[in-house]
Amino acid sequence: MRLLVVGRLNGQLSLAVKMAMSAGAKVAHVETIEAATQALRAGQGADLMMVDFDLDIAGLIAANEAERIRVPVVACGVGADPQRAGDAIRAGAKEFIPLPPDAELIAAVLSAVSDDNRPMVARDPGMEQVIKLADQIAPSEASILITGESGVGKEVMARHVHQKSRRANKPFISVNCAAIPENLLESELFGHEKGAFTGAVARRIGKFEEASGGTLLLDEISEMDARLQAKLLRALQEREIDRVGGGKPVKVDIRVIATSNRDLAQAVREGTFREDLLYRLNVVNLRLPSLRERPGDILALADHFVKKYAAANGLPARPLSDEAKRRLVAHRWPGNVRELENAMHRAVLLSSGAEIEEFAIRLPDGQPMAPAPDAAVARSASMAADAVSRGFVGQTVAQVEQQLILDTLTHCVGNRTHAANILGISIRTLRNKLKEYSEAGVAVPAPQAGVGNAA
Repeated sequence: MRLLVVGRLNGQLSLAVKMAMSAGAKVAHVETIEAATQALRAGQGADLMMVDFDLDIAGLIAANEAERIRVPVVACGVGADPQRAGDAIRAGAKEFIPLPPDAELIAAVLSAVSDDNRPMVARDPGMEQVIKLADQIAPSEASILITGESGVGKEVMARHVHQKSRRANKPFISVNCAAIPENLLESELFGHEKGAFTGAVARRIGKFEEASGGTLLLDEISEMDARLQAKLLRALQEREIDRVGGGKPVKVDIRVIATSNRDLAQAVREGTFREDLLYRLNVVNLRLPSLRERPGDILALADHFVKKYAAANGLPARPLSDEAKRRLVAHRWPGNVRELENAMHRAVLLSSGAEIEEFAIRLPDGQPMAPAPDAAVARSASMAADAVSRGFVGQTVAQVEQQLILDTLTHCVGNRTHAANILGISIRTLRNKLKEYSEAGVAVPAPQAGVGNAA
């Protein structure tokens, strides 16, 4: 990951920089908040800023936001009391790191904002075939579309392809198209010229130029609006971009990888995604199977996450008990690898014996994971599932989709975010669907008090 350190490099901050570099960060340094904004404008990208809390953190964040620059900030300082640490957080910092620095704390903070060190863990033959295909096409310059449900590891696969490509020693830049508001995404991707909008006091280099020579990942590409899709298509075809407010094209040399948890062919039919852009992106498709489709990976991934979070928390890496393994393999994992990772993190913290027992493996709501069913119960469940599927016969796809969305939302007591994660769609897509149902007179479950995420 790329770390921009802002402040004077006295002894303690200099030591923190060395620890960050030892943890794998690529570190750049400036002394003032003005220099920090200038560096980000000029294309010296950063995934995180570590800022001396004696500087004007609120002013730095405001200056960046005025120019549509979005980089999270971690504050740091020597001898800070709780009041000053709280002031830094209220100013907009995500975390506070006290100095003298602690190597494990710095590594944990860097890990929290970076997926750089997530290896491809695969033992299931189905997943191994996907990795084999990825390795085969990685050295090419072809655009790649990575598809699959939410949480299957699409960004991990994109980083794997980049590391196997001829561009491995060049930048890997990721942009989440769903997380950035539509009015900011164009500037984020293509940059802008001075005076392009209120607050644009200087030229800003966008992600396309920042990634030049390397790989640009467009995560959740299906959430990009139609106007930007047209501009993206031109950039891919011509290998040049236009900054917002600019009058002169800028040549770029990048490889584009896109991801989607939606069926883009269906989105084309619905008129929400350009067919010509889909063809341009989908030169090679890597479909990542859900975790329930690759049962051979469940225990391998669980073991990997146990070791990872035991090390992160200074705990011994204990083996999983036989019953814990049975429950892991039997679970459906609607949240896929991301859900399994969170479950293993909790299990490492909750377990106190020589092994990680089944009671330590908890669902997101804190409930224990259900015991693995015996053969008779499994057959009964299969028959019930067949009966349910037969009940859908005669209904349109839209009717089945509506019932699935509303049933899932009811199951999540109205929580839009949880429902979207289970369904494998973005929160924006879910809210659009619910608005459509409400306007058609369909009753939509409201969030319960304290649950939040109202439509």
